[in-house]
Amino acid sequence: MRSRHWAIRAAVPLLVAAGLVVPRASAASWNAAAPYQDPSLPVPTRVADLMSRMTLDEKLGQMTQAERGSVSNADVTTYRLGSVLSGGGSAPSPNTAASWADMYDGFQNAALATPLGIPILYGADAVHGHNNVVGATIFPHNIGLGATRDPALVERIGRAVAEEVSGTGVDWDFAPCLCVARNDRWGRTYESFGETPELPSSMATIVTGLQGATLNGPASVLATAKHYVGDGGTTGGVDQGDTQLSEADLRAIHLPPFRAAVERGVGSVMISFSSWNGARLHGHQYLITTVLKGELGFSGFVVSDWNGIDQIDGAPGTSALDVRTAVNAGVDMVMVPTAWRQFIDLLRAEVQAGRVTTARVDDAVRRILTKKFELGLFEKPLTDRSYTSTVGSAAHRALAREAVAKSQVVLKNDGNVLPLARGGKIFVAGRSADDIGYQSGGWTISWQGSSGNITPGTTILQGIRNSAGSGTTVTYSRDGTGIDSSYRVAVAVVGEPPYAEGQGDRPGSLGLEAADLNTIANLRASGVPVVVVLVSGRPLDIASQLSGWNALVAAWLPGTEGQGVADVLFGTVQPAGKLPVTWMSSASQQPINSGDGKTPLFPYGFGLTYAKEDSSPPTAPGTPVASAVTSSSATLTWAASSDDVGVAGYDVVRVQGSTETVAATSATASATVTGLAAGTSYTFAVYARDAVGNRSPRSGTVSVTTGGGQAGGCTAAASVQSQWSTGYVIQVTVTNTGTTSLTGWGVTFTLPAGHAVTGSWNVTMTTSGQAVTARNAAHNGSLAPGASTSFGFQGSRPNGDTRLPSGYACG
Repeated sequence: MRSRHWAIRAAVPLLVAAGLVVPRASAASWNAAAPYQDPSLPVPTRVADLMSRMTLDEKLGQMTQAERGSVSNADVTTYRLGSVLSGGGSAPSPNTAASWADMYDGFQNAALATPLGIPILYGADAVHGHNNVVGATIFPHNIGLGATRDPALVERIGRAVAEEVSGTGVDWDFAPCLCVARNDRWGRTYESFGETPELPSSMATIVTGLQGATLNGPASVLATAKHYVGDGGTTGGVDQGDTQLSEADLRAIHLPPFRAAVERGVGSVMISFSSWNGARLHGHQYLITTVLKGELGFSGFVVSDWNGIDQIDGAPGTSALDVRTAVNAGVDMVMVPTAWRQFIDLLRAEVQAGRVTTARVDDAVRRILTKKFELGLFEKPLTDRSYTSTVGSAAHRALAREAVAKSQVVLKNDGNVLPLARGGKIFVAGRSADDIGYQSGGWTISWQGSSGNITPGTTILQGIRNSAGSGTTVTYSRDGTGIDSSYRVAVAVVGEPPYAEGQGDRPGSLGLEAADLNTIANLRASGVPVVVVLVSGRPLDIASQLSGWNALVAAWLPGTEGQGVADVLFGTVQPAGKLPVTWMSSASQQPINSGDGKTPLFPYGFGLTYAKEDSSPPTAPGTPVASAVTSSSATLTWAASSDDVGVAGYDVVRVQGSTETVAATSATASATVTGLAAGTSYTFAVYARDAVGNRSPRSGTVSVTTGGGQAGGCTAAASVQSQWSTGYVIQVTVTNTGTTSLTGWGVTFTLPAGHAVTGSWNVTMTTSGQAVTARNAAHNGSLAPGASTSFGFQGSRPNGDTRLPSGYACG
């Protein structure tokens, strides 16, 4: 892939004015004007060449991150900013995936309009799905994922999140949180995978899911290990508080997950607001530079948290002392959401005064640019819209449902009231039963979260109705009134209202609120067995009420796919979740952790199942049958397996000799395999899994040959978007004029003598002399009858030549 020609920078304003973008999906074939623009060169060579061309102000701009609400496109260009972010709940209007992509491309085009054309990084807190975007798949918060004890599942979730994030343009995710939560009073407990260092360390697989095998691969998103280090161990569980530990304990408890992330090549690390033995971490040179960058060998860049450097000197606002202390400590990029101009001025003055060395600035900028080059942003700067449709896709929601089911922890089940039987009458109550906002928690659409149908999804009540079936009467009352003895069982879905850091700290009581206790009391008064489902971001103090409950399930904060909760309640999926944290006997025990000698209500790792030890695998699925085969996908269906404790799901594998690779997973006897190459033969088979992990014999195999991608019955219409004395931008609209769907297309045209194609988008383009062939990209090859798509290209020509390409033909 050749890099972009310098002339694109001159044309950017014309591109923007014409409403055109250069998608990240396209491999633009620009003629290299400088070594840093040549992707064939090693990244260190490109970085060195680019830095040799940069002024001090351009370098300071790279070290600056501003919030989208406080910066304009023109500011990005003028100040050469290195990054823009969306804070929690900060979104374009309307809040759709397409609007996000348009916003991102606007900022990125502004960055490309700078003299050196350095792209920005755009950051967002996609901490349990792309949770700022309405319609995105919302996965369980980390505490629930910790309960699954399934690193492979977490890696798959990281991949799904990366696809949804990429579809909105965002290329940097402020996740995962690798904190080790040691006190449940902390309002960020739910952001932790668990209380022991081993559990968050094992879940660092999400870094690989987000970033992919390589940073410039499909839907690769820069991951962020946060918050370094010890934020989950503050005294009293106070957010942004002081972690009072010896260095040996800090290293033993809180450092291992970051070591695991570094070993997986995490691209960035975010510093914690908190302190270690009274010293603010944002200014801690020993922990940032000596330990993280030196001892652990972290080669990415370090970013501050939201206005995090402001707290170094203990005074409000950003000061020169804050700036030089943070940068000299090893912070490479500073998140200054609103005061970013002041930060640049202060840092410039500190450098000019010699209090921050140019060598430290160069080290920071080198680290930042390295990741931009490794991400491929210089070649693919704009949104890859082939992933936009994955936001909230059925496949991702199915994965989230699987994760929800695996995260459920059954803590009590007297009289085997669970799993719920179908038939008869079931009464459901509780404010968390029919509320997407409550079951998703904080960091969902808004920073602190909120109640109501804030984004599409399936509530727990809807899941119960779906699972109960038409032969069961399901009645819902928010406060539990209206129940009588005619009901077979009552399910109370109660817990915590949404919250995030700061507002989520609970220094006092950790019990249920009065409204929830009253709801449960109303149910108990009927004499009907009561199943309590706790929707919460941490263990709650429920020991004094537990004896009056027949069953208890910790559902954590499941996200949008409440069907997964019902799957476990009805036994469709066997409960397999284990506590990722110790469950207190009373709030007075906090902090309580595994191995500390305190007697818990339920110990770390506790979790019941419905079935006795099961070693019998499911029966083999039927041989799959292929349908809806396209150039890039195929749908497979098969006869379902059977199992004595229930089939939990299926794995579709690609068979290549003796090698098998999982191509898709499904909770039902059908799956669509995507990402296939056109004109290629594949062999697939299916395995079934039960709730305890037993795998069936393999099904028979099916061979599938994808479409060859040849087009026919189409037209190509060219329109000039802009032109100047030495070049032009042309958009070509391809329309399927036939009566059947196209699975690929190609357009040929002729360049006048002396002309050359200097860039293209939404297409793969080759030239032979003056003849040009443009073939569809992966995301726009399929066209239904009458449907259209478009691609574009930029051409150069001799000064004064007014001729344009001609002879467009589609076939």
